[in-house]
Amino acid sequence: MYLKIKDIDRIMENIAPSKYKEDYDCVGLMLGDMEEEVTSILLALDCTLEVIEEAKKRDCNLVLCHHPLLFKKPSTITTDSLLGKKIIKLISSKINVYSSHTNLDSVAGGINDILMNLLGLKHYEVLNISDKESNSGIGRIAHLESPVLLSELCQTVKDSLNLSVIRYSGRDDKLISEVAVINGSGQDFFEAAVKSGAQCIITGDTTYHYISDLNEEGIGLIDAGHYGTEWPAVKVFSKLLQNKIIDLGFDNSVIIAESNICPYKYK
Repeated sequence: MYLKIKDIDRIMENIAPSKYKEDYDCVGLMLGDMEEEVTSILLALDCTLEVIEEAKKRDCNLVLCHHPLLFKKPSTITTDSLLGKKIIKLISSKINVYSSHTNLDSVAGGINDILMNLLGLKHYEVLNISDKESNSGIGRIAHLESPVLLSELCQTVKDSLNLSVIRYSGRDDKLISEVAVINGSGQDFFEAAVKSGAQCIITGDTTYHYISDLNEEGIGLIDAGHYGTEWPAVKVFSKLLQNKIIDLGFDNSVIIAESNICPYKYK
């Protein structure tokens, strides 16, 4: 028995209801037909041209991406823009696109919770609760059983997420017992993290002035990158999704995109 797109929508709504998304976000079926039968599912962080080409080669007519293809609504759809090229290529290739973004980040058992598990952080609570009943919201704050040095925490992040390099600020010998973790770009929640007692924040996509201010306040910061704080967790989620599909009696495969790589390079 094979899935239809509407079955994926039902599964994803059950895992991460769209009502938990941030107001600015765009989630759900970005492009496609709810009644179409699914071949295989290509799971990616971003729906890039390379990912679309990989979906074609691997006979996947559904790209399930974390970041919304239509985060910004296009005014025109032509080959003059990158988004236009993607949309036209997807339609001509009969590939559907579905996104589960901040709703999957914030929901209990979602991307942020998976990241906490990868980092070995066990005792934590939601940083910015959006739904008390489901205990969902952006960010988590962890309480460490034994304080660790900032330098040691940096190494833990690198090892846990398989990263060769990170950026950080703060004294290497600073003892940390309260850690805030916000997958992806977390700068909008720095104030909430500090007010919650965080002595160090782990996130990605940080900019100079935010970090300068945290440094003055004596708050440590570990920037493991947007890709680095999300892709490892998304790959774990692929297994959870595959198991859910099998448990429901469907035969579709969830394939992790090989072409979805971090755009940054380091020397």
